[in-house]
Parts: sequence; structure tokens; C-alpha cells
Amino acid sequence: MKKVVYTENAPAAIGPYSQAIKAGDTIYVSGQLPIDPLTGNFPSQDIKDQTRQSLTNIKKILESEGYSLKDVVKVHCFLADIADFGAMNEVYAEFFTEDCPARVALQVARLPKDARLEIDATAYKA
Repeated sequence: MKKVVYTENAPAAIGPYSQAIKAGDTIYVSGQLPIDPLTGNFPSQDIKDQTRQSLTNIKKILESEGYSLKDVVKVHCFLADIADFGAMNEVYAEFFTEDCPARVALQVARLPKDARLEIDATAYKA
């Protein structure tokens, strides 16, 4: 069974896609730009602030279905500049502290709204 996941605690999709899809015991969270759902803007241009916001958005989407970051099994981090990897990683480590998920981190040519990063996640709970 497939279910569209939506919460007002994370930014609405900016295109024809869902915040997340729950299929069975797995939730596929769409790429989260660092948009504050209250303001509709980035918290700042700082990579640490943007990383924190994107991960907070993922956390809120997961929590809306009774999941947590501990249920995340895979993450993709898309960076506008790979030089931001270290700073992104510092904040990432605040959210994933043990039994960290598998992850991909790579530089892309450009991101929507000229964000410095976008992060997606897949979570599983039996």
C-alpha cells in the first residue's frame, strides 16, 4: 500500500511531488531544501544552517508517521560545492550519532532556489 505523507511542520513540495511516500514499512522522503516552513526562506546562506534546516525538515516528516532519524537507512546529500563537505558533516553528525545510515554525498551543478545543499532519506521500521 502506498500513502502520501504530508506535514505542515516541513515545507510543502515546490513541484509535482510529495514530501514523502510511505510504502509498506518504508518511507521515502523527497529531497529537502533548507527551507524554513514558517518563513518559506533559507535560514541563512551558511552551509551549517542550511544542513540543520534540511535535516530538521526530514526529521519532522518522519515524525509525522511515527518514525525517527534512528529509522533512516539511506541518505543522499547533494552539495552545490564539495568544499562544504566538512561543515555539512559536522552538523550531520549532530543528527546521526550512532548506527549511522548508509550515505552518498556529492557535488551537483546547481540546486533549486540556489540552495547550498539538498538532502533526501529513506527510513524503514519493521
